[in-house]
Amino acid sequence: MALILGIETGTDICSVSLSEEGRLLAVLGSDKGNDHARRLAPLIDEILTSNGRKPADLNAVAVSSGPGSYTGLRIGVSTAKGLCFGLGIPLIGVGSLYSLASVAVAHKSIAAGTLLCPMIDARRMEVYAQVFDSALEPRSEVGAHIIDGKSFREYIDRSERFVIFGNGAAKCRGVLTDPKVEFIDVRPSASGLVKAAWEKYRAGLFEDTAYFEPFYLKDFIVTASRKPLL
Repeated sequence: MALILGIETGTDICSVSLSEEGRLLAVLGSDKGNDHARRLAPLIDEILTSNGRKPADLNAVAVSSGPGSYTGLRIGVSTAKGLCFGLGIPLIGVGSLYSLASVAVAHKSIAAGTLLCPMIDARRMEVYAQVFDSALEPRSEVGAHIIDGKSFREYIDRSERFVIFGNGAAKCRGVLTDPKVEFIDVRPSASGLVKAAWEKYRAGLFEDTAYFEPFYLKDFIVTASRKPLL
């Protein structure tokens, strides 16, 4: 029986899941803000303990691989790598936007002909986004988009319903006003990793633990502090 721990830290929500043979056993999360470094390890310990498991029982660790928050992704991937190295188990990477779309399909009524557009907040009017159909097949590449009235026009035109969600969705309200466009409330969760993680585990599609890095999409920009040093 394959027991997989899932780690989702790409946004302001820190979440972990435990699944067996592709079946979700439990999910825990914290939305207390960007405090993942302090909260992630206790969440992992809690989800294992409350389900009568220990780290040695794990067969793999799945982690949200980006795009998303630079710091959040680093924390999640570093923790996942540490577990995989220490336990001698494989690492599985799952795209953050796919994971978010998977949560939407699991918890919302998504009819055939609907296109899904999960969005993760980037900077200013920019979002990370990818378009999926109702079967979670990608219809676009992952991209960084500056939102204006023409954004995603080609996908909206050929869909029956174009559904936008995620913490970047607010940037589209009042901008994308086509009647086909709908906004739903879907939050990131490690439960969204389960399906893809199980499929990759069965296929043996593992990451190179030593060299795996999150998919940031854009370079990390360091902003100089305006406060005096002395």
